[in-house]
Amino acid sequence: MTLSPRFGQALAYAAGLHSNQYRKADGSPYVSHLLAVASIVLEHGADEDEAIAALLHDGPEDQGGRATLDDIRQRFGERVAHIVAGCCDTMESPKPAWRPRKEAFIESMRTADPAVQRVVMADKLHNIRSIIRQYRLQGDAIWDYFREGREGSVWYHAAMVDALKEGHADPELLMQLETAVMDLEDLGRRVRNLDSSLVWYLGYP
Repeated sequence: MTLSPRFGQALAYAAGLHSNQYRKADGSPYVSHLLAVASIVLEHGADEDEAIAALLHDGPEDQGGRATLDDIRQRFGERVAHIVAGCCDTMESPKPAWRPRKEAFIESMRTADPAVQRVVMADKLHNIRSIIRQYRLQGDAIWDYFREGREGSVWYHAAMVDALKEGHADPELLMQLETAVMDLEDLGRRVRNLDSSLVWYLGYP
């Protein structure tokens, strides 16, 4: 598939929307996450509308709510706006309480459009990979960046996988996400065991 100038326009639009945002744990420009999500969906057979939606999936939730969604619809069409809307767990400001908001979003994934499911899976997969990478550098301090901590993060991603299994999600991408969630669940134990093994190997007391 050849991407049209629309994709470049969407990338420029997304970079502008999120120009003042940075990733929680590593401080990288937020657009790095959007590019990663778009890359994952393209590698799993997404069409251009889905790839554009991947670039824009956090726009309404983080930058302007329904007004931003309406602007996306006008610029990039109804299907892109539909996918983006399906990826938002809220467009309200301030955001509603975390747990019921996430529970409602998880429930919506059971019957979501497959294009929505693909972008959501790519989003969660990249988020988990980022958490795991930063855990290697920061240890348990990584959970200070997440309001619900390790327990909330693990619950949310595991519940998301369970909901997606009931839908029509891309099987290969879903398998990657499920594997990443298992790594997330097991992260602390694995790192502690690795540290213990290094201590034994190096002969430290």
